[in-house]
Amino acid sequence: MALSRKEREKLEELRKRGIKAGNYMKDMYGDLFGGRKPEGDSGLTFGDGTDSRTEAGSTSQPSAGRTAGRSGDSTAAGSSLDTFRDPLLQAQKALDEARKLFGDLPDLDKLQSEMPQLPTEKDLVEIDPSLMGDFGLPAAQGAKADTPALPTATAGSGPAPEPQPETPKEPERDPMEELDELIGLTKIKKDVRELADFAKIQKLRRDQGMKSVPVSLHLVFTGNPGTGKTTVARILGKLYKKIGILSKGQLIEVDRSGLVAGYVGQTALKTQDQIQKAMGGILFIDEAYALAQKDDAFGQEAIDTVLKAMEDHRDDLIVIVAGYTRPMEKFIESNPGLKSRFNKYIEFPDYTVDELEQIFLLNCRKYEYELDENVQKQVRAMIVMRRLERLENFANAREVRNLFEDIVTNQARRIAAMESPTPEDIRLIKLEDLIEEDETEEGQEAEQKEADKQKEKKETEGAAAPETEAAADSQTEEQSGTETEPVC
Repeated sequence: MALSRKEREKLEELRKRGIKAGNYMKDMYGDLFGGRKPEGDSGLTFGDGTDSRTEAGSTSQPSAGRTAGRSGDSTAAGSSLDTFRDPLLQAQKALDEARKLFGDLPDLDKLQSEMPQLPTEKDLVEIDPSLMGDFGLPAAQGAKADTPALPTATAGSGPAPEPQPETPKEPERDPMEELDELIGLTKIKKDVRELADFAKIQKLRRDQGMKSVPVSLHLVFTGNPGTGKTTVARILGKLYKKIGILSKGQLIEVDRSGLVAGYVGQTALKTQDQIQKAMGGILFIDEAYALAQKDDAFGQEAIDTVLKAMEDHRDDLIVIVAGYTRPMEKFIESNPGLKSRFNKYIEFPDYTVDELEQIFLLNCRKYEYELDENVQKQVRAMIVMRRLERLENFANAREVRNLFEDIVTNQARRIAAMESPTPEDIRLIKLEDLIEEDETEEGQEAEQKEADKQKEKKETEGAAAPETEAAADSQTEEQSGTETEPVC
């Protein structure tokens, strides 16, 4: 089958490429790939003796290289043949030629020792991060997601400080244990346990596909200040989170100022912001009756916003309103929406004197203070006096805490005046620390006023005495003169 002209040209081009490749390998490694080129011949010959300079179409003519390759003596021809057939000799010859080619290069070990050392982690820390883009991806994109980033430092600021170990968080305590540790509040603890047990069982019923009783968990806390309303509300939030009623269990405490704004339309936004913070927990509104004042459109707007949130987020929001007993009853009765949603009341009674004394001693143990002899009796007497003075506005535990702070302040003033107080001095509370500074100053001022009054009285009496004596002498002279005057 005759080839076309185009196919013959293509085959000839492939042949030329093969000849060039073969001549190159032959020239490098000698007879292993074909006969050597004769001396004086500048052309390369392939294994069959074809001259690389042969023109296309004249390949049938023998080349000078081929003739020269065959004109040698039989000894040379035999030696060439033996060399070609012995692969070990050819490999040794190729190795010798490779050594000649690479013999002038420097020693590899020496070359490696002269190369610059790889940068250490310290060197990388001191590199300006803005220069990293010249060597690859930027710093923000170059690191993999699971590769910890090295600490960086800005130029001139020195190395970045070592990361500080995280402070281990205290383990969360059982909310019921916190409730049991509270002083007093026996009935409150019982009510909280009943609420928690009821909510837990209703959740179990829902999880099992049973019907649950639709009882509102929103509460009304009533009682005087300092009776533990906020503390119990915080524990209740943790307890509801533990049993799965709430997702977070946090307590957000607000009053009227935290819900009502100064302009129309802003109260709803401000109230909604507090509701969002309380989502998943408890919104505790202290003195909630302040929102239901007469002709108070702003307070009513806050109440309406809270009621709507209670309806929309009944599964993950609990609202507790708190305040004095009588005002809170009027507050709930004033709005049908409040009355229907707040149907559970918990009354917080005042602490007894024994319970208030225990609260004071609890603060002393908490802050590592000790009472000197007879100090505890005097503290109890001071608590009784404060309670009698403030029958209607007694702040209970808050009042005891204020008393404790006043006493330790007086003790600190006394210790500060000492030259070298010992640890026992710093820890001990004495009787003189129970006297309040205001009472001492008032007593000194009263004594000073009394002394000034007595002094002024004496000076007045002293000034009046000479005048009385002069008047008496004058009267005596008049009487004597009358007696000596002759009668006409």
